[in-house]
Amino acid sequence: MPVPQENRSTRPGGHVVVVGASAGGVEALRKLVAGFPPDLDAAVVVVLHIPRTSPGALPNILDRAGPLPAEAARHRAPLRRGVVHVAPPDHHVLVEDGRLLLSTGPMENGHRPAIDPLFRSAAASHGPRAVGVVLSGTRDDGAAGLAVLAEQGGAAVVQDLDDAMYAAMPGNALEQVPDALVRTADDLGAAIAELVRRPVGPRPPAHASVTPLRAEVSVAATDRPSTEDIAGAVPSPYSCPHCHGVLFEVPGPPRPRFRCRVGHAWSPESLEADQATGVENALWVALRALEEKASLVRRLADEAHAHGHHLSAEEYRARARHAEGQAAQVRALLQPGEPTTGELSSG
Repeated sequence: MPVPQENRSTRPGGHVVVVGASAGGVEALRKLVAGFPPDLDAAVVVVLHIPRTSPGALPNILDRAGPLPAEAARHRAPLRRGVVHVAPPDHHVLVEDGRLLLSTGPMENGHRPAIDPLFRSAAASHGPRAVGVVLSGTRDDGAAGLAVLAEQGGAAVVQDLDDAMYAAMPGNALEQVPDALVRTADDLGAAIAELVRRPVGPRPPAHASVTPLRAEVSVAATDRPSTEDIAGAVPSPYSCPHCHGVLFEVPGPPRPRFRCRVGHAWSPESLEADQATGVENALWVALRALEEKASLVRRLADEAHAHGHHLSAEEYRARARHAEGQAAQVRALLQPGEPTTGELSSG
């Protein structure tokens, strides 16, 4: 029998289940919540990567998918056991002292809401009473957060790679937490309920201090204006793709990440992917400029020729050919599978 709404307040020291999903994640989330028992003794918090202009329909989708009520997370609202709290568009959602916190803090891996801030906050606030779940998605979002959660004694759960529509996200999570529990989306709900019912031990003594972890949670919550004070963070040779500031390298586990002065955060894989996009955009700008230059100089050559300035016209044509050659080289970089102008003419 479903738990009445008035009895759903999370007890002090209760469990929290934090779930992260991206591409292909809606169907996985539907199956996950369908498998939850009506009396799940934990609050559930979900982050799905969505555009900031999204209408935020996920709470309604999940509310219809399973026995637990689902609703959009509200700032400073209490965590409630047996309720699925969903991050709204363009807001990180964090958990702290039995409450939900919403933030428009710096994006992580290009996302807001992002998975890692939620996982870190659950690790800091709930430790062994946190369950982290990584579902379908591309890149490696959630992997670093799941590793921190497991380090603090929480349970790590990953969607079966063969079951995920996009296996990169659960695959990267499994690389960082090799002993994570692996289940298909259909079996996740029951497996998580079983984890919640198990006796809970203390935080691992070697990782009892959560001070560095709380510093990063504060960055996502916009309580801290800079990342320079995060323990172990040192300047790197890289710049932030969003604000172009210096990125600081933040030590693992189990591998380093990067944050800029104002807090934008990147995993190595997400940083490389965003840099690749930046390089491509710069090449398109260069191609446009070179083709415009060639067109303009060709026009100057025609005008010089029309006025009888044949020497100047030939100089302009030479400059136009040079610009066209440079444009062909840039286009070859953008479209490596296609032949350049030179290759076409040499046939």
